[in-house]
Amino acid sequence: MKSKLKLHGFNNLTKTLSFNIYDICYAETPEDQQAYVQYIDEEYDAERLTQILTDVVDIIGANILNIARQDYDPQGASVTILISEQPVTPTDSQIEESPGPLPETILAHLDKSHITVHTYPEIHPVSGIATFRVDIDVSTCGVISPLKALNYLIHQFDSDIVTVDYRVRGFTRDVEGRKHFIDHEINSIQNYLSDDTRDAYQMTDVNVYQENLFHTKMLLKDFELDNYLFGDATRNLTSGQRKEVEERLRHEMLEIFYARNMPH
Repeated sequence: MKSKLKLHGFNNLTKTLSFNIYDICYAETPEDQQAYVQYIDEEYDAERLTQILTDVVDIIGANILNIARQDYDPQGASVTILISEQPVTPTDSQIEESPGPLPETILAHLDKSHITVHTYPEIHPVSGIATFRVDIDVSTCGVISPLKALNYLIHQFDSDIVTVDYRVRGFTRDVEGRKHFIDHEINSIQNYLSDDTRDAYQMTDVNVYQENLFHTKMLLKDFELDNYLFGDATRNLTSGQRKEVEERLRHEMLEIFYARNMPH
């Protein structure tokens, strides 16, 4: 596995990187809650998301053919980008499975591959907790590696919780006819995160090596309440109210991280 395989034909393996990114905040009044949704809608509109996706296309070594995008009322956006592999041979750094560079809907098609990003702003009907979720899939076929886009995408969003899945499907044959169900060594998604990302998050793995399935959950370690408060009304919170809001935010983050409702 350490040396490049000599293949019969082309690489048929499909490599898919999928993850959810969550940004949590607190807004005190209904007006501030609506303002938060408006802020998210403007911050991650079709134009901004198109630029993010364009950067991803360059990172993984693909070529854009066509872009179609649409902003929605009252919020949200969609972008479709048709992509092919670049007409020149990708560089070694683009195709090797190694940490990539650092820095609503996007759908990008490569040759037999695609990239999708969906955004979901949501506000708790009672507690004032606002949760912004981003779903991202980068699926490539052949030598192009979606792992190259991992660090860049995490750093493009305020990521409090990140859930990442990576899987390799199908098989490719070498010149002797032997099937290969993976063309690179991997034992954890954490190996492809930058040092600053690994230091910033509490992480846990659930991997199924024999099925080439890899799963990592990430929870931001540092918690500074002022970084989670949105709107002017939050400036007037008493110390008791601030403590209560902090407990609500931490509870929300733990429920998302462990994917289950937890008692207060």
